[in-house]
Amino acid sequence: MDARALIFYVETGIYFLLALVALALEVWAFFDCLRHKSPVFEAVSKRTKTFWLALTGGALAVGLLSLLGGGGGLLGPLGLFGLAAVTAASVYLADVRPAVKDAGRGGNRNAGPYGPW
Repeated sequence: MDARALIFYVETGIYFLLALVALALEVWAFFDCLRHKSPVFEAVSKRTKTFWLALTGGALAVGLLSLLGGGGGLLGPLGLFGLAAVTAASVYLADVRPAVKDAGRGGNRNAGPYGPW
């Protein structure tokens, strides 16, 4: 086996692992969005549930195409659409999910970072 073939296999493996990690984030974001109720999204001023389902569902579709399509190109995990899909899922998980989760529980106002005061 020459060096070019070895580099090709290592690069392909890295792209596959990146696509798997991206797909895991997108699946988590989509199914978490599914389990919350619609009025909660609007109550915390985070657009609508339909908006976030469309965004995370599109990200999930791009993630699946990225995984099945191999690495590289616009649909690869490091391609334009792959990065946009991971960004959309990450925004949901980092910003929308905590707000919706707290509002769904009633949002205890006397809670500190480690529990109630």
